[in-house]
Amino acid sequence: MDSQTASKKKRATKTARKKGATNAGGSSAALMSVTVKAPQRSRRKERVAALLEAAVEAFAEKGFDAATMTEIAAKAGASIGSLYQFFPTKDLLATALHAANGQALSQMLDELAQQSAGLSPAMLADRLFDGLSRFLAEHPAFVVLVDRKDPDPAAKQAKRQRFRQQIAGLLMHATPPLPPERAEVMAVLILHFIKTAVTISGEADLAVGQQALDELRAMLRHHLQSASIA
Repeated sequence: MDSQTASKKKRATKTARKKGATNAGGSSAALMSVTVKAPQRSRRKERVAALLEAAVEAFAEKGFDAATMTEIAAKAGASIGSLYQFFPTKDLLATALHAANGQALSQMLDELAQQSAGLSPAMLADRLFDGLSRFLAEHPAFVVLVDRKDPDPAAKQAKRQRFRQQIAGLLMHATPPLPPERAEVMAVLILHFIKTAVTISGEADLAVGQQALDELRAMLRHHLQSASIA
């Protein structure tokens, strides 16, 4: 082997070693990037959850109009800049919170459907009221935000329609079942019963609030029972 050939082989060996080191370093950097990003996403979710929880507390205590973004940030233990980073306006914060509440209510109705198939309409009315009572206790800001003017009327209408369909489904699986046309009409009325119950629950200083809710429950039982007979 002449000296020129030996020199070429040495250069090729060095080049291969450099490429291997570069590839190994790139793989390590990519692995480190994945490892670092996962905790960052987790911390982001935790911060958003803390901000939403603080908003629940502020809205439930003072109402939507009186609650301030500064107060919400303070309750969450976050800077006002951090709050604005995730929710640039109070309206967007309320919209996100109300959307989460809507999903929770929809889930409650789905669970009720699984647990209540075959019940009489009167018993179904009791289950609806009991489920609503638990929902309102667990989501105290729902009462405050339910009547707030929604910046997206189409989304609000779609949400209302979904609730109607879920309630109609409950009624069509009662014993005796309501026919689809009758179930759709009763679903509209039940949503208004629920809205009335929410309004009554929101009047903290109402001395006869519980009696009014009991009367509303009895009215709903009577309406559903009559609908199943008609």
